[in-house]
Amino acid sequence: MSSHIAYLDGNAAAGELSKVFAMDVTAAHGKCKHCGAPRRFAEAHLYMEGPGVVARCCVCEHVLLRVVSARQGVFLDVRGLTYLRFDMME
Repeated sequence: MSSHIAYLDGNAAAGELSKVFAMDVTAAHGKCKHCGAPRRFAEAHLYMEGPGVVARCCVCEHVLLRVVSARQGVFLDVRGLTYLRFDMME
């Protein structure tokens, strides 16, 4: 007999995620997955010439994040970050 683990769909995370993405991303701290440099996101090098925004590490120039707005929604790729930390305001 297989065990079944109850789960919720992605909609259940909407409240928690809105707390994070409503904050100022430029004040967030992240770590480059390639070189390991911890920096404020505001220090990233942004390229806005293409159809979206590309943020590169200010140390090694590898891609940290990509954001593209399209008719069907916003695409966010953060594969170049080990983490992105948002400090909670009190």
